[in-house]
Formats: sequence, structure tokens, C-alpha cells
Amino acid sequence: MPQIADLFVYPLKSLDATRVESADLRASGALDGDRQYAIVDAEREYVNGKREPAVHRLDSTFDSERRALTISAPDRDAETFSLDAERGSLNAWLSEYFDYPVSVIRDPTGMPDDTDAAGPTVISRQTIDAVAGWFDGIGPTEMRRRLRPNVVIEADEPFWEDRLYADRDSVVPFRMGEATLVGVNPCQRCVVPTRNPDTGVETEGFRERFVERRKATLPEWVDRDWYDHHFRLMVNTRVDSEASLRVGDDVSVLDG
Repeated sequence: MPQIADLFVYPLKSLDATRVESADLRASGALDGDRQYAIVDAEREYVNGKREPAVHRLDSTFDSERRALTISAPDRDAETFSLDAERGSLNAWLSEYFDYPVSVIRDPTGMPDDTDAAGPTVISRQTIDAVAGWFDGIGPTEMRRRLRPNVVIEADEPFWEDRLYADRDSVVPFRMGEATLVGVNPCQRCVVPTRNPDTGVETEGFRERFVERRKATLPEWVDRDWYDHHFRLMVNTRVDSEASLRVGDDVSVLDG
């Protein structure tokens, strides 16, 4: 039976992941600690990897107990800021880095990209390995960082997670440990996976190669309703019940 192999939260939206052994699912669907902070510009628009390649060059770690962010850039030494007491100093550091005014905001319920399917994103380790194999010089760890999943499962084949969605009018119920979720759709990818996660430089021909291989390897049993294009990978979910997820939890599709 598939099991949860890794859990990742992204404390500050678009910055680096933190691997955790367990995480509570909030009523909103978000994992506790996932995307509770975000960088916004003067118009309150997200400053994220989709809009700002310079985000990729930031290196960060988050101390959840102290709510402290340690951040650095290629030409800037690491500094640590309390997100409670030193938010203004962090805003000044980031504004100088981006060369325009930005600030860090907080929403304890999380700030997912897909607000209609705000649960954790799911992919298998075997899928990550397979997709990494489509590209010279990109290993599984880098591919996982490009794709930015919350839940990585250990399955017996690549693309196992494609079982977790159906057509556009249906959802697929499934369990992870004690939590009940529904799979909604295969995630439509943006420009972020096409870029090196450390430099922000786009990998030439990434999207074209991805689309070609995804179309060729899409399992025969997958519902094609979502595939107006093949730049889709990973599963967006909604949460049916609050619970905790833990590394090692079993994952199973439910009837009906």
C-alpha cells in the first residue's frame, strides 16, 4: 500500500521548504505552517516565483518555535529576523534586495494558489524520479524542489497519484492516515518548474520536453477530461476532515 514518504511545508510562500514528520490539517485545508507568510508588493500582489525570478536566488530556513526566518542571497550574508518582532527590518532587507518596496504579511489559515482546492498537493516519489529522468542534469531532489509538493508518497509505480482525480464534474475521495481528502484535479503548472530553483534561470526547452513526455507516459486509465494541455503534474486536493498527517501513514483510494 502507498505511504507518505515525505511531508513539506513552505512557511513563507515561494521560499524554501521545511521537511516535517507530521502536520495538522487546518479547516481551510492547509497544512499547519504552510504558506502562512507571503511577500507582497505595494499593490498587495504576491511577490512569488511566477512574477519574480529573483525569488529563486533567496536561500531561507524557518524556525517554527521562534517564528524566525534566516535568509540570504548570493551577494548578501545570512541574517535572521523574528517574524513577530522584526518584521519591519525583514521588509527593509527584502525591499533592498528586490529594489522595490515589499512587505511580509501573515494569514494563519494559509495562502494557497488554488483557493478552490486548498488542501495539500500530492505526488509520488516514483513520479518525481521518472520526470527527473526526462532531463539531463536534473536529479530527483532538484525536480522535487521545482515542483514544490506538500506530500510525497512512496508508491509502486510512477504516476500513481493520477488515480486521485477524475473528470471535471467529479472528485475522488481518499485517505492519508486518519485524514479524509478528495482529489480535485491535476495541477496546472506555471513557469516555476521550468526554472533552476537556485538561480531562477529557465531551462531551455523544459516545457516542450515536459509536455511531450507527459503526453507519451500518461497512464491509459487516466481520465483525459482535464488534459486540454499536458503541462499538468501533481494533484490538488480538498480536505473533508481535520486530522494530522504523518510520515509513514498509509494512502488509499476510497470507494465512491
